[in-house]
Amino acid sequence: MEYCIETYNLTKSYGDIVVTDALSLCIEKGTFHGFLGPNGAGKSTTIKMLTGIVAPTSGSARILGCDIKHTNASTKKRIGVVPEELCLFENLTGPEYLTFIGRMYSLPRKLARDRAHELLYWMDIHDTNGTLILEYSHGMRKKLALCAAIIHDPELLFLDEPFEGIDAVASRTIREVLEKLLARGATIFLTSHILEVVERLCSHVSIIDKGKLLWQGGLTEFAGGKRLDEAFLQVVSKTNESPRRLSWLSSKGSDCNMEQN
Repeated sequence: MEYCIETYNLTKSYGDIVVTDALSLCIEKGTFHGFLGPNGAGKSTTIKMLTGIVAPTSGSARILGCDIKHTNASTKKRIGVVPEELCLFENLTGPEYLTFIGRMYSLPRKLARDRAHELLYWMDIHDTNGTLILEYSHGMRKKLALCAAIIHDPELLFLDEPFEGIDAVASRTIREVLEKLLARGATIFLTSHILEVVERLCSHVSIIDKGKLLWQGGLTEFAGGKRLDEAFLQVVSKTNESPRRLSWLSSKGSDCNMEQN
């Protein structure tokens, strides 16, 4: 079995705060993998380590067969990333930005320009008036970031909350693009809190909470006939305390009793 992502006891800590705790993952090549967990579970930090943005405190990882401590430019050209915090060059237009990104991946100028216009058309980002990116809506920025991540036809695509703040029409377009990439043999590593999207797209999932890996494997096997949200909550709730309650919503008449007192 060939793996696209491998981590071995991957750990990241800031002082006494452990963000990822001895994380060991094996992501098969050609799969659509959902990386799930509550807020603060360590998902974004994991992606930052795998893509070379931050260095792990300990442990190791391999991406496309290359150790992340020695990832070279040729390996990085095979990877695409849509980070949670978008970093776009806002004083460029959409076509200018995508052409620039394509050239950074060593695409010939004409090919980069052609792919840029094709992606903008596919994503329904109209730029007839030379609108600068700083004037784009949040949804347009998300779609543009995805265009930039796939313009070079990557083998491995990291997506950190790509559907957050996206309307239904844009979400459908993005799903179609991702399905086409998967059909071409790409591996997609997705984090999302929208479990309905994960359930529809992903073939495999990993569950992380408080930096620890709780489960990894096939989506069908994990769900076990349940809805994904039910299975997810069942696993995560085991590592969290009982839900807190607001006293004034816990019982009827509590506000009336307070007024009488």
